Amino acid sequence: MAGKPKLYYFDGRGKMESVRWLLAAAGVEFEEEFLETREQYEKLLQGGSLLFQQVPMVEIDGMKMVQTRAILSYIAAKYNLYGKDLKERALIDMYVGGTDDLMGFILLFPFLSAEDKEKQRAVIVEKATSRYFPAYEKVLKDHGQDFLVGNNFSWADVHLLEAILMVEEKKSDVLSGFPQLQAFKARISSIPTIKKFLQPGSQRKPISDDKYVETVRRVLRMYYDMKAN
Repeated sequence: MAGKPKLYYFDGRGKMESVRWLLAAAGVEFEEEFLETREQYEKLLQGGSLLFQQVPMVEIDGMKMVQTRAILSYIAAKYNLYGKDLKERALIDMYVGGTDDLMGFILLFPFLSAEDKEKQRAVIVEKATSRYFPAYEKVLKDHGQDFLVGNNFSWADVHLLEAILMVEEKKSDVLSGFPQLQAFKARISSIPTIKKFLQPGSQRKPISDDKYVETVRRVLRMYYDMKAN
């Protein structure tokens, strides 16, 4: 019997957090090895585990997978969270792609200066409320179903809930003008595997703090300053 998937990343959100979300949504237990030193990272590089010299890396089903999108696609397909046919998969890819774009505005937020964080917070809220949330609100309203694709729980639903909660951390009432998304958030959050992941003590990571930023900079030797979009 195959062992648990093993995730190699930092003890924080970053690009690995969506992988944690998807595995948790599928009800799959996983292990983590946190990168804390440059030596750990170089050991993975020298051992040939990082095909493109980057993390996240996930050991699953005898593979050492890199590239976040490939990892997520594999997990979604393996655990029946990727639609029932090619058309549904295309829709899931489209919605996940849009959500990824929104998350991209948040990914580097912890690495910004205090001044740039305030500017980026405004950008995140503006993009969410003027471009991305209206699109998902319309999708849900137009088809009148509980989930984004095929009226079945999928990767697209998991990804959107993750993004909603991330934006709410920047502005708590950001969904005030989106009743469909408010109902969607409540529905998806009540799914047993998701509900469990949202509880204290799960492997869900908190908002990235200065310690996380310092660790990432040290391990990856990131000595330059990030800039807001």
